[in-house]
Amino acid sequence: MKIGSVYIENEVFLAPMAGVTDLPFRILCKEMNCGLLYTEMINAKALCYDDENTKSMLKIDEKEHPVNVQIFGSEVQFMAKAAYILNEYPNEILDINMGCPAPKIVKNGDGSALMKNPKLAKDILKEVVKNSIKPVTLKIRKGWDEKNVNAVEIAKIAEEAGISAIAVHGRTREQYYSGTADWDIIAKVKDAVSIPVIGNGDIFDVDDAVKMINQTNCDAVMIGRGAQGNPWIFKRVAHYIKTGEILPLPTLEEKINTAIRHLNMAVEENGEYVAIREMRKHLGWYLKGLKGSAKVRDEINRLESYEEVVNKLKTYLEQSLT
Repeated sequence: MKIGSVYIENEVFLAPMAGVTDLPFRILCKEMNCGLLYTEMINAKALCYDDENTKSMLKIDEKEHPVNVQIFGSEVQFMAKAAYILNEYPNEILDINMGCPAPKIVKNGDGSALMKNPKLAKDILKEVVKNSIKPVTLKIRKGWDEKNVNAVEIAKIAEEAGISAIAVHGRTREQYYSGTADWDIIAKVKDAVSIPVIGNGDIFDVDDAVKMINQTNCDAVMIGRGAQGNPWIFKRVAHYIKTGEILPLPTLEEKINTAIRHLNMAVEENGEYVAIREMRKHLGWYLKGLKGSAKVRDEINRLESYEEVVNKLKTYLEQSLT
């Protein structure tokens, strides 16, 4: 498929997730045949002020392409300037966040709070498109709450403003990640616009992805929480869509070895101290559901050195295989 002029190899995308979709995790997902990678959301205002931490989040490896950089903010001038700045970066696509439900984001009028203000949303969309030489996409939710479901309205505004594709998470902001995603709203958006529509919400295995495509007629699926500790999901979904064959689930050995490799990449990228702490959640996801893993997760969360964590994982694997 294509987003604007950018060719995407398959219809299985990685959702942008704060604190999760950093460089090491994105590389793993790409190796597992993820069609399009999204970065963590980037604060447009901080980027405009040349913030070093923000710029460090924009590091892109040559193995990742194509990459979609997501920005957030609610001030038109900063969103437009951020789009202009990112023209010089190696990402192929630029994404606007109107879906984040986090309190610290919405309290400033950013993220999903923008869906409550269609006029401001329209101004931001138009100015970002005008200032970007790259295709611009948008990620939204069903609406703010069940009394304010306006995904179709925002999608139409987006198409009119020149947005090249739109991702829809089938939950309201009020729902956060609770309950069940409403895939019908994705189908309604798909019927309302002619640009590609990306379905998001509650895709945890191959069957979920196929059901979403069949139910909504969406052009691609976006996987978030279903990819945590499970980068294999991209390979399995993409392979099934292409061939109709379901690949086997990763073995215990594959899971632990990938977890260790992920840790290695994180240490190389961020240093041991930061990586050990940031990787605790990832390692917990890799271990989730495995026999006797709860105890191992608890122990790993108390360890502070790379060597200790690797030894713990290797010991767990050896004991599990004997």
